[in-house]
Amino acid sequence: MPIFHTGVRAAKYMAIAICISFAIPLNAQIHNKEHSEQIDADSVRREFDKGPYFTLYKDNYFIFGPSIGPKATKNNTNVKFQVSIRQKLTKSTLPGGTYLYLCYTQKVFWNILEKSLPMTDLNFNPGIGLAKPVFKNGKYIGKFILQLEHESNGRDSIESRSWNRLSLGGDILITNNFLVHAKIWIPYVDGEHNKDLLKYVGIVQAGAELTSNDRRWKYSLLLTKRKNWHLDFNTVAEISWQFSRNADWNLFAQYYNGYGEGLLDYNKFSSHLRVGVVIRPKLFSNY
Repeated sequence: MPIFHTGVRAAKYMAIAICISFAIPLNAQIHNKEHSEQIDADSVRREFDKGPYFTLYKDNYFIFGPSIGPKATKNNTNVKFQVSIRQKLTKSTLPGGTYLYLCYTQKVFWNILEKSLPMTDLNFNPGIGLAKPVFKNGKYIGKFILQLEHESNGRDSIESRSWNRLSLGGDILITNNFLVHAKIWIPYVDGEHNKDLLKYVGIVQAGAELTSNDRRWKYSLLLTKRKNWHLDFNTVAEISWQFSRNADWNLFAQYYNGYGEGLLDYNKFSSHLRVGVVIRPKLFSNY
């Protein structure tokens, strides 16, 4: 399809742009550390133990933009926003140095250019997880997360979408400024009208994230492998900029190329570039 090939080319250009950005000096994933400092075990443990019980989980953003490929119209230009929170269930660590939490993420697609301003797709994603920070020689190097998640769109009849998964994910700080992460899941698709969901949303993902020396630029790339024998991925490329050191939010651009961006039309190809604002967790973003 012409749209598909256009989207693939755009994804390649976005990936190349992110690779070029590797040449820019980079910084640590921990926002409240200078780029020359190592991330020590005690500071991470204090954050887990004494940090707020109720806090952000994944990135929270509000972005707007058109489809890439076909001519932009009011039907294919929309708002996408995500709200993601976490509730810690234990005051301190559990056996094995782990932490138990509840999490909830809601993703919404909102056609604000149409007459009635309809919210066309709402995806609800609650879960419960067990996180374990990993330390080496007294320094934080990453974490592992075992998580049970449910995702559905709250609709009935032929527009109902629902599935569950047990996932194992982790991230590793290769350097103070370069983080890689991956996640694999065991799915159970219980939705009657989305039995082929995994062919589009995939079963495993991997990505990387970098931050500039002044901590104001961040670049990320996420690839999700669809369930087939072909070398194809759902691609998310993001760039953010903290325009002011006093701001808690960043200017943000996200490019999505592939299937499964939303549950309702999970089996329809989507290629979108949207811009807006993002608010990130204090220490770590989750994926």
